[in-house]
Amino acid sequence: MPFGEVVCGAPGSGKSTYCYGKNQLFNALNRPIAIVNLDPANDSIPYPCAIDISSLVTLDAVMQEHGLGPNGGMLYCMEYLEANYDWLEDRLKKLSDDAYVLFDLPGQVEISTNHESVRRMIRRLTKNGFRLAAVHLCDAHYVTDASKFVSVLMLSLRAMLHLELPHVNVLSKIDLIAQYGELDFNLDFYTEVQDLAYLENALTATSPRYKELNMAICSLVEDFGLVGFETLAVEDKESMLHLMRIIDKATGCVFVPPPDARVPQGAVNNTGAPPTQRPNMFSLMSSAIGPMPGPRSDVRNVQERWIDAREEYDEWERAQWRKEGIAVQEQARKKNHIRQRGVQTRDKDIPMSTS
Repeated sequence: MPFGEVVCGAPGSGKSTYCYGKNQLFNALNRPIAIVNLDPANDSIPYPCAIDISSLVTLDAVMQEHGLGPNGGMLYCMEYLEANYDWLEDRLKKLSDDAYVLFDLPGQVEISTNHESVRRMIRRLTKNGFRLAAVHLCDAHYVTDASKFVSVLMLSLRAMLHLELPHVNVLSKIDLIAQYGELDFNLDFYTEVQDLAYLENALTATSPRYKELNMAICSLVEDFGLVGFETLAVEDKESMLHLMRIIDKATGCVFVPPPDARVPQGAVNNTGAPPTQRPNMFSLMSSAIGPMPGPRSDVRNVQERWIDAREEYDEWERAQWRKEGIAVQEQARKKNHIRQRGVQTRDKDIPMSTS
């Protein structure tokens, strides 16, 4: 059963960068992955692309042929892809059965909130056996402005209701949030979407004209009780691992490496631990209900890392990188020394010519 993600979000939210980071992470973990680019306007793809919609249709060609603008042309491309769904289905069948598939959607928000083509294609994928989760990326700088945060809440809720998939909302670029000013509340207020009535003063200060409208939207979001956010710093390994575990929980994916798979460097073998302390790594139930491990599993740690004490953490990481670099150089020096000694020993064993 193929597992995967539908990656959506507004332009500039970091969808392609996230897909590239996910590809690097899965390669390091020896997990097979395939990325499908469904953005016909993306002509600078940073990741290795298994399936590219541009081989079927491009936005520039549609705009020139039909005289459409960028928005109308993008919707036409999605409708054209739906009409030629067999093209996508045939290429998906050629992927590895173990491949984890990422579908990189265009940044036009209507595609994941209103338009029906992607929704219908997702339904066909799920009927064909795909277990998908929607990963909705939102730029973290929106939380620094109350009115923008309200719009992000509404957009996230609309995408959740429209796509009808296990859904994970993500505040991307969390490592840059300190550049946009101080937060009115702690980060957990925004990730857990707590009592939004506390935004009233901030909304009055930023947009007094639309204060009542914003508070009505806040009440609507709270009534549904669906919206919450995870955080992501794509260059931070712990952040990527935490989000990977969250999404695997949402889809029910438990990756079991093949018997001959190479164990990733630094992996911990807990087979010698007592039964009450030894995790069943390949158990769906323990993965679904077990605690979320890792230093980025608590939003308070995320705030400390990227907001409260970022400079101290950056300095500590640079020190660790220097130590790792010195260790790698020392290991390479030792290997080179052993290799040279081996060459010298072989040279001594070669008999001298008597002629």
